[in-house]
Amino acid sequence: MPRQAESAVNFITGTVPRLTEALNRQKSDLILDKLNQRADKEKIVDVEEKRVKMVIFSIHKEYFAFYGDDVKEILPLTTIYYVPGSPDYIVGVINIRGDIESVININRFLGIEDSETTKHSRIAVAQKNDIRSGMLVDSVVDVCDIPVSSVKPALSTHNKTVREFVSGELLYTDRTITLLDIGKIFARMSS
Repeated sequence: MPRQAESAVNFITGTVPRLTEALNRQKSDLILDKLNQRADKEKIVDVEEKRVKMVIFSIHKEYFAFYGDDVKEILPLTTIYYVPGSPDYIVGVINIRGDIESVININRFLGIEDSETTKHSRIAVAQKNDIRSGMLVDSVVDVCDIPVSSVKPALSTHNKTVREFVSGELLYTDRTITLLDIGKIFARMSS
């Protein structure tokens, strides 16, 4: 092979791979630029979503919740004084700093089997529409703030008695929590 032809071949064999590499790099850069532009367009603006406080509690190994605005305080189990002639779901009354409040056994009210009271049992004092009463629960699991959007409509899998007092459901630590409406509970008690 003549010397000129050989140097032309060496030039081409050395230059073509470098050109191909440069073109591939440019193509990759173009693709990355397009992806970054698309990501910028689709970027979600992080806006602080409205949150709502929930009091999550257990009843007979199921989790329920009340809106935190409806629960005024959570008390350890104290002496409950029986009131003769009251409905079976009203366990009795308690004295809270001089105020006498009724205590509802929420299990009985919802038609759920009674639970044994333990050192974890609590009385959640709730108030809505000028009615105030304590709710006897097995335990208070958590009081937390959750995004309003995480409260979903309730499924119809609850028994009929519970279903009429449910205002929604939410997910908490991979468990479905049934949100109960204190207003509906108190309205049923007063009717």
